[in-house]
Parts: sequence; C-alpha cells; structure tokens
Amino acid sequence: MFEKLHAVARQVGTVIVGKDMQVRQALTCLLAGGHLLVEDVPGVGKTTLAHALAISLGLRFNRVQFTSDLLPADVAGISVYEREKNGFVFHAGPIFTQVLLADEINRATPKTQSGLLEAMEERQVTADGVTRALPEPFFVIATQNPTHQVGTFPLPESQLDRFLMCLSLGYPDAAAERALLMGEDRRSMLKTLQPAMQPSELAAAQQALRQIHTSASLIDYVQALAQASRRDGLFAEGLSPRAAIALLQAARAWAALEGRDHVIPEDVQAVLVPVCAHRLRPLKSTHGTALASRDLVLQLQKSVPV
Repeated sequence: MFEKLHAVARQVGTVIVGKDMQVRQALTCLLAGGHLLVEDVPGVGKTTLAHALAISLGLRFNRVQFTSDLLPADVAGISVYEREKNGFVFHAGPIFTQVLLADEINRATPKTQSGLLEAMEERQVTADGVTRALPEPFFVIATQNPTHQVGTFPLPESQLDRFLMCLSLGYPDAAAERALLMGEDRRSMLKTLQPAMQPSELAAAQQALRQIHTSASLIDYVQALAQASRRDGLFAEGLSPRAAIALLQAARAWAALEGRDHVIPEDVQAVLVPVCAHRLRPLKSTHGTALASRDLVLQLQKSVPV
C-alpha cells in the first residue's frame, strides 16, 4: 500500500534534485494528514516542490499568490447578487480544492492569513453565515520567505501550529546544482508529470496508519520530550498537546514509509525537528541572543533519554 508513495517520492526526486530527505519528509507530512510549510530563500524550488507533490499524488490543486492586498474573500469565495435568480449566489474561491498551494503566504496581511485557520483545522469554510465542507482530502502546502526579507508579515503562533511540518530546502550541493544547470527546465518537467497514485489510494494509506502500533514506552518518550520543552528554559513556551499528537502521527507515517508496523524512537527523532522547530520560540540568553529553534530542538532531543 505504501509502495505507491515511494513511487511518488522517486518521481518528485527527478524534479527536485538532491533533496531526497526533504521530499520524504514532505510525503510523511501529507500521509499523516497534515499541512506543510516550506520556508527558504527565493529560488531554491519551494513552489516547484509543492506543484510536483500535488501532481504526483493525483490531487486537484489551486495556486494562490499571497500578496499584501489579498483579502480573505479572494481565497474563500464571495456571494454576488445575480438579477436572474433574484438573490445572492456564492462563488467558491480557490480554497475549494484538494491541495491549496499558498505561495509566499507571509506576504499577506495577518487578516488574510487568519482566514485559513478554520479551513486548516476543521476542513470547512464559513462565509455569509453558511458553512461549507471542503473536498477530501484537503491539504495546504504553503511556502514562505525568511521573515527578515522586505514585505513579509510573520505568521502568528496559532497559524504555525496548524502546520504539521515546516521544511527548509537549502541550497543544492555542487552535483545537484550542476544537474539543474545542464538538465531540462523544471517548469517544463512539471508539465510532463503524471499522477503516480490516486486520491483513493492516498486515503487508504492514511487509514492504514491507524494499524501502526505505538507502545506505552514510546508514548512515554513523546511525553518526556513535550514536558522537557516546557521546563528546560530553552523556549518561551513548550510544545502543546496538539504538537505532541502531531509528533506521534508523523512518527507513525515515517515508520510506515520505512516498512514497519510499529513505531520506534528513531522514527520520532527523524521527524522531531520538522514537526517541532517552527512551533517553539527560543528564549533569549543573558547575552541577548538566541540559538536557532532547530539547534535547540536537537539539544532537547539529546537531553531526553530514550
């Protein structure tokens, strides 16, 4: 059942060269039913990764370019008066799809960013007093630029917490960059991609995750990580219960892709940084500086015995 996901990973890997780990983490996120945030500098393949994932998984997708003048109604939809029907008719926005590619999400204002909260958490949209369900499955794959760049609005903590994982692609190594320079244009390659699996197969794989066993001792380990994040003085706030649940679900998905029917501590450690780093704000040291969240999460991991 999970073999098709490996085929998806191989296909995406032909477009996003030299980033096999990030592609695997992204598929883990979507298999676990979570939303994905990809943060990095412009030009390293964030949007291309989102396109390749949506196409390879056989899902309908819409792309929205987030800008400072984008309004919530531009995403969710709006009711327009139609004289022929003598009433208002709702015109669904681009969010009514299976995968919403929210490009440069942190260039939109907090008002528009917050408009996604209900959709991401409850898979529904309320407009003009009417609640409408979104298609199944529904994922948000968002990209954002580093917050120090001009024209960005930092995502609020409540929004960040809705993303199961946050990935960073980074610059390619020399061999991968040479392959990009000498190879076919990535945009052209996207047009030739074919779905490697069907939505029904993805839904079945997500259902099969429930059969992945988690022992009491592994639950203890996840709990210990969450409690250590709250008391060690590394972070302004610790991991929430939602974050601990997300960590366990992502570990299940990672174990499934590894071909196991049970979760081991190494599965939790493999997804710890992408699941937790964006949810934790570092506490400034006495020198007024703060280590990066990713470094502190690794430090947290080392401090908790398996």
